Amino acid sequence: MIKNYLITALRNLRKNKAHSFINIVGLSVGMAVAMLIGLWIWNELSFNKYHQHYDRVAQVMLNQDFNSSTATGVAVPIALDAVIRKSYGSDFTHVAMASWTESHILTTGEKKLSFDGTFMDKEGPEIFSLRMLNGSRSGLQDPSSILISQSVSKALFGNADPMGKTILLDNKSNFKVSGVYEDLPSNSSLHDLSFLAPWDYYLKTFIPERVLSDWGDNSWQMYVQIADGTDMNRVSGKIRNAIMNNAGKEDARFKPMIFLQPMSNWRLYSEFKNGVNTGGAIQYVWMFGIIGIFVLLLACINFMNLSTARSEKRAKEVGIRKAVGSLRSQLIIQFYCESILTTVFAFALALIMVALALPFFNQLADKEMTILWSNGLFWILCIGFTLFTALIAGSYPALYLSSFRPVKVLKGVFKAGRLAAVPRKALVVLQFTVSVVLIVGTIIVFNQIRFAKNRPVGYNRNGLVFIGMQTDDLHNHFDALSADLKSSGAVTYLAQSSSPTTGVENNRSGLVWKGKDPNMTDDFANIRVTTDYGKTVGWQFVDGRDFSNQYLTDSLGLIINEAAVKYMNLKNPVGENIRVGRNKVYHVIGVVKDMVMSSPYEPAKQTIYYITHEDFSYVIMRLNPNMSAHESIQKMEAACKTYSPSVPFSFQFADESYAKKFSNEERIGKLASLFAVLAIFISCLGLFGMATFTAEQRIKEIGVRKVLGASVFSLWRLLSRDFVNLVVISLLIAIPAAYYFMGQWLQHYEYRTAIPWWVFGAAGVGAIVITLLTVSYQSIKAALMNPTKSLKSE
Repeated sequence: MIKNYLITALRNLRKNKAHSFINIVGLSVGMAVAMLIGLWIWNELSFNKYHQHYDRVAQVMLNQDFNSSTATGVAVPIALDAVIRKSYGSDFTHVAMASWTESHILTTGEKKLSFDGTFMDKEGPEIFSLRMLNGSRSGLQDPSSILISQSVSKALFGNADPMGKTILLDNKSNFKVSGVYEDLPSNSSLHDLSFLAPWDYYLKTFIPERVLSDWGDNSWQMYVQIADGTDMNRVSGKIRNAIMNNAGKEDARFKPMIFLQPMSNWRLYSEFKNGVNTGGAIQYVWMFGIIGIFVLLLACINFMNLSTARSEKRAKEVGIRKAVGSLRSQLIIQFYCESILTTVFAFALALIMVALALPFFNQLADKEMTILWSNGLFWILCIGFTLFTALIAGSYPALYLSSFRPVKVLKGVFKAGRLAAVPRKALVVLQFTVSVVLIVGTIIVFNQIRFAKNRPVGYNRNGLVFIGMQTDDLHNHFDALSADLKSSGAVTYLAQSSSPTTGVENNRSGLVWKGKDPNMTDDFANIRVTTDYGKTVGWQFVDGRDFSNQYLTDSLGLIINEAAVKYMNLKNPVGENIRVGRNKVYHVIGVVKDMVMSSPYEPAKQTIYYITHEDFSYVIMRLNPNMSAHESIQKMEAACKTYSPSVPFSFQFADESYAKKFSNEERIGKLASLFAVLAIFISCLGLFGMATFTAEQRIKEIGVRKVLGASVFSLWRLLSRDFVNLVVISLLIAIPAAYYFMGQWLQHYEYRTAIPWWVFGAAGVGAIVITLLTVSYQSIKAALMNPTKSLKSE
């Protein structure tokens, strides 16, 4: 019986090739989009699951109160380590302190390469369950050992066995390779961790004794693995006051509260506002999941519309089947078989589309996804997905067509009537509503990016270059480096800084100024610079002057930004004395416009700039505009190699570094625009099929109208008007819906664009133009047909 159903279904598909082609292509595109989005969501939801103890690993995070608002960060004091181990040790299987993951120089023989790595406690490899290819996870117990990734081993030693060999780290100390671990995958938060150096060495070499008991120095990370049988939330609540109970009065003023952020939340729930988790990338998982469902729904709507549009052509078939004894249930099975067969063909085509599109999609989404050919769950989901699509797509045609009464059909009095077209029109409205919402959403996403990119940043990014100092070589020879680069004409100014112009790497509190509320807990971005910093970055003064070597008092001079003036409520800031730290009193010599150094979507933070002679991390240079950038970079490299020959030359343009801040939103916008284009394509494909059948149904009416003198334009307008009206109705629904949803999305940004009216106008005009272009071919073709052909049988 089933075989007969399938043979009949296959014959119907072959008999109506155009109808079948539109259905299969439309469904396959919809299914391909849904599959790509499904792979993307799978990748996001599987983030960090590479690590064996994924559900029991957490990072210790810290909430602090600053002037009636709560700031959340991952930096904690070293002193917390001893307290956690001593007072709460039974709640944890492993505890590990770690420095920040930064670029370091690894040298062996003649090879000197830069890799990202960190100093981590010996329990770290166990927490993250590193998969060892050589050696063991316990390798860091020796403070002179190092663990390296497989790619580092390949780069430094080739195919030779690296175990026991020596690596020079940052031209300072030699370490023995005690283990090689498998490269961490791209969907791990630690994927850029190329090596682990011992924490004990870090403590002895870089950390002063006083810092070990300083509860106010939040400069390190802590990872933990909770003990079996314990609950993450309970342990988090238990350790909440670990800092508060041990910190001195000065540090306790900030009400430090720690909590555990589970590894399962690192990727998708990473955003905090005022101490409360507000989500994160999970919003995009939901957004693209909904888009995938709707795009697939659009393809299913095409199938429903085109099947019911052919209802009168199949009415006699249904009538005859019923007259010879077919039950309605048998007809429903028949139509579902056609739907399943169409969907199976569409699924096969969709798999081919996904395989071909995946490299491009990976590049667009910045992923390394593959089709899970060997995953049994993947095929179970695919089969279920295909059957579900077949049932959704075939439900309305099966139930509608099988309901025809054979007496009316065979007497020739059956007509679908005007009401029969209502469901089809409603589905077309739904299609274009979804498409228009996607178009509007995409435009607003890119408008928000453009708005933030055009924001004044308070300095000149063009021709600005910064170099991260991995050793002290450039700092120790800075005057000679400066003289060489200026005399070569490569740069006009250069300076040293504790942070790049596109980031803030240090904050401080405890400043005292005239009129400050003694109960206020302050927080400032803290930038240490050399004298020519302002000239180099090209900052813009609002009041006062720049640092100068002509004034010896500038060693205690302070430059603040406009945000700091407002934050401190200073009426005449220049000349004001501000105590920074416990002993030094600085005087404000200038006020500059806010430099956007952190997120371009947030207000600039209150910032202080002051001169020091040590503890710098970056050299910032202003390229000579009269020399090509390529030539300037070559001379910069030569000069840097002169004074720091053992360090690989690496640099960043400030404008490129700033542009990276928009990469996530741009990636989301590109993906959304791709899906919007495909949604429009699917909708237009269905519209084209509908226009084809409408023209066929009205072909005799068109012939009569032509005989009576109707022009081609009037016939085109007649056939196109109904479709345009449906699109107009969809616009009336889509515009307020898009306004609401995109308004909610923009609330995630403090510095955000308004939603301009032209976005909706452009989307509306675009939808109408696309509709007219889609239906015009069939409308004009029908209007140009010789009426004698359509009327000769009358």
